[in-house]
Amino acid sequence: MLLSTLIVGLVLGGTFALMALGLTIQYGVARVMNLAYGELVIGGSFLTYLTIMAFGLDPFSALAIVVPFGYAASYMLYATVMRPLERRSGGSGRLEVDSILVTFGLMFLLQGIYALSFGSGFTGYSWLELPVDILGTKVAASRLIGALLALAVGSALFFAMQKTRWGMAMRAVASRPGFAPLVGIDNERHARAAFATGGALAAAGGVILSMFQPFTPTDGVFVTMKALVIIIMGGVGNLAGAIAAALMLGLIEAGVSAAVDPGLTLAATYAIFLAVLLWRPNGLFNRG
Repeated sequence: MLLSTLIVGLVLGGTFALMALGLTIQYGVARVMNLAYGELVIGGSFLTYLTIMAFGLDPFSALAIVVPFGYAASYMLYATVMRPLERRSGGSGRLEVDSILVTFGLMFLLQGIYALSFGSGFTGYSWLELPVDILGTKVAASRLIGALLALAVGSALFFAMQKTRWGMAMRAVASRPGFAPLVGIDNERHARAAFATGGALAAAGGVILSMFQPFTPTDGVFVTMKALVIIIMGGVGNLAGAIAAALMLGLIEAGVSAAVDPGLTLAATYAIFLAVLLWRPNGLFNRG
């Protein structure tokens, strides 16, 4: 049972990690707390469903359509909505408050569009439902592939942020926005790119989610809340912390589901979230 819980928890955590990374980079670099982030994830799931039903593609092929669409849509959203808010804030903390209010409204708008287009019930498709035996534990092939894909994308992003000039500039904007222009870094351009990259990650998360789980127009709320829990547990702007927190959350949910009651996984998640807020408000992996 322990091995089974460990494997299921890591698979869950890998999926959570990808979804949380997009919100981490949007908030850490662009300073936008995007409460409609989960709706972008679910939008990626609906778009994947459409490409599969309309063109007979598989989810891997759908990635080549959905991810660039997520990047372009988020780029336009930043340019038309967030950038004017950023200009109006004049570098003050007002941008964070305004972005919360705007994306809160956007969340309901997108939910309405999805419900009108696809109905309020579950949407999904069947893909690779064969069980895979891992050391005696059966895991659905679609879920396993989704988790591995999420870890691969998350690792690539982490490498890019740590080892490339693009990543160095992003980290400079995130940690020292006032000093970054002094060394020739364009804060606005990198904030826009970070917001768009977060949208692309949300879209990729939507593709992966759709591989193994049906979804509804309102599921994005739970995705956003879980991503926020992971960000706060890992430390705001800390990509490695977010990945570690996501894996930890996956293990906790798998453990509670196996040992106590599957209906208590959400309660366990928020109990830990409250504990972190009280005793480690800067995150489990940040100092202070």
